[in-house]
Amino acid sequence: MNPKAAQLLGLAMRARKVITGEEMVLQAVRSGQARLVLLAADASGNTAKKVQDKCSYYGVSCVTTSDRYSLGHAIGKDGRVTVAVTDGKLAESIQRLLT
Repeated sequence: MNPKAAQLLGLAMRARKVITGEEMVLQAVRSGQARLVLLAADASGNTAKKVQDKCSYYGVSCVTTSDRYSLGHAIGKDGRVTVAVTDGKLAESIQRLLT
């Protein structure tokens, strides 16, 4: 993961603009809270498909990043497979750095 993107993700976490955990992320996508979903490249096929399908249906950007440990490390937690950013500006900046 891009170090700048990881920094912004950490900032979003401290600002309480991050949701983690598969079910919570899918709920945020459904309710329109999520602006960007980050998916670990080592997520199981089933999880990856579920998250990507949900994101494309609701029109939320979904970006696949490195592994679950670097994604978790960026927000100061253990391994995380899915992370949703709820702040529009932060999501835009992180997405620009990752794509």
